[in-house]
Amino acid sequence: MEPVSATTERLIDQATPATNSSTTPAARESLPEPDPRRWRMLPVILSAMFMAMFDYFVVNVAAPSFQADLHTSDAGIELVVGGYGFAYAAGLITGGRLGDLLGYKRMFVYGMAAFTAASLACGIATSSALLITARLVQGATAAAMVPQLLALINVIYPLHERPRAMAWFGATIGTGSVAGQVLGGVLLEANLFHWTWRPIFLVNVPIGVIAVVLAVRWLPDTRGAQRPRFDPVGAVGIAAAIGLALAPLILGRAEGWPLWTWICLIASVPAMILALRWESRLARAGGSPMIDLSLFKERTFSVGLALSGMMLAMFGGFMLAMTLFLQGGMHMSPVRAGLLFGPLGLAFAVTSLLARRVSGRYGARVIAIGAALSTTGLVLLGVVLAWRGADLAAWQLLPSMILVGAGNGLVLPSLVGSVLAGIRSKNAGAASGMLVTAQQFGGAAGVTVLGTVFFSVLGSHAAGFGDFVTAMRWVDAVDIVVVVAILALAFLLPKQAAGMAARR
Repeated sequence: MEPVSATTERLIDQATPATNSSTTPAARESLPEPDPRRWRMLPVILSAMFMAMFDYFVVNVAAPSFQADLHTSDAGIELVVGGYGFAYAAGLITGGRLGDLLGYKRMFVYGMAAFTAASLACGIATSSALLITARLVQGATAAAMVPQLLALINVIYPLHERPRAMAWFGATIGTGSVAGQVLGGVLLEANLFHWTWRPIFLVNVPIGVIAVVLAVRWLPDTRGAQRPRFDPVGAVGIAAAIGLALAPLILGRAEGWPLWTWICLIASVPAMILALRWESRLARAGGSPMIDLSLFKERTFSVGLALSGMMLAMFGGFMLAMTLFLQGGMHMSPVRAGLLFGPLGLAFAVTSLLARRVSGRYGARVIAIGAALSTTGLVLLGVVLAWRGADLAAWQLLPSMILVGAGNGLVLPSLVGSVLAGIRSKNAGAASGMLVTAQQFGGAAGVTVLGTVFFSVLGSHAAGFGDFVTAMRWVDAVDIVVVVAILALAFLLPKQAAGMAARR
């Protein structure tokens, strides 16, 4: 039994340009008539992506507020920020498989409802432990709803309309990320009902309720004709291996890197090897593994997976460090700090929507173009920090932030198209789930690693502005190394990959 549903395979087969017949008018006429309500469905579908990204980044702005209110330690802050991404990354593959098993609409609705409940729990948390627990649950429930998005887009939209839907999908990633910074700051400054940081989570509740109601009414009830069997051993093994790797990264610095952190890091390697061996054995026995290891034989997929994780690691760490720098070093209010991210988000959204047209002409090279833009922005940031030093003004950060946003906006949507264009249709569903997993794992790792770099440079003493500038320069230097590596690896992708995806 294949690891993706028969329905998804059939739909993707229609999109595979193996012959020209699939793109002729006669062939299109033979396809089912698209649902006339399909474009009103798109905001409902993308609301899940927006909320997932919003809640990933909103805590960056709110961290000082709930640290003071709940007396949260540095380790607790890193758990609130990185724990969400960890649970999200660990559960995405399982969430995708449950969609094949139970139906995409059903899992979307279940996931959205549970995410809304977890957001409520975050908003009413009265201690650091409760907030951390609720954030972990929030990440796990996001992992249940987000994998259904690409499957639903394939089901709802005909072939020639999917690139448009995917462009909005990419734009939503950027706008959701930056909205977490901007709207989070506005909500904190407004201090609605004197609830300080709590509205940043409670705002999800009415949105989630509306999304659930509209999803029940509008989304098609889809399920594969052949249901894959669930692989509990693989699900637990993969999640455990990821947890063993991320827990030390989140807690290690604040705890002084005790023995258990090194044991966990070392143990994560054999744990992942054992999990992958189980997956390989299950595939040979004709079962339904959580991960189809044959995907890694495709160079485009392997390289694209690495690029996706690296790009999100850079972006997630950059957003966290910049927020800490603006609020802690430049003493900006949450609103001012959040608004400074507005141009970055706008640049991300604009280039995401343009990425399909650019990819059609330049193919996978657009990923290198985007990485070059991001590199330019990061180098410019380093120059400004070194040049202005203690005399730095906030507006002098804007050009570099805009370039980083524009570069990432080109890279992320183009990577999705490039990776999936090089995969056989029967594996496209599994590849999509693994791609999103790599992105979220990379984001969580970036937050924890670059957060550790930032806090380590600051040290435990009372830090002045010069210390914050030094910490930001270190984070910027690490990000430059990562993006230069992305720029180099991008040339390993076939030039036609992204272009093929854009033309589909």
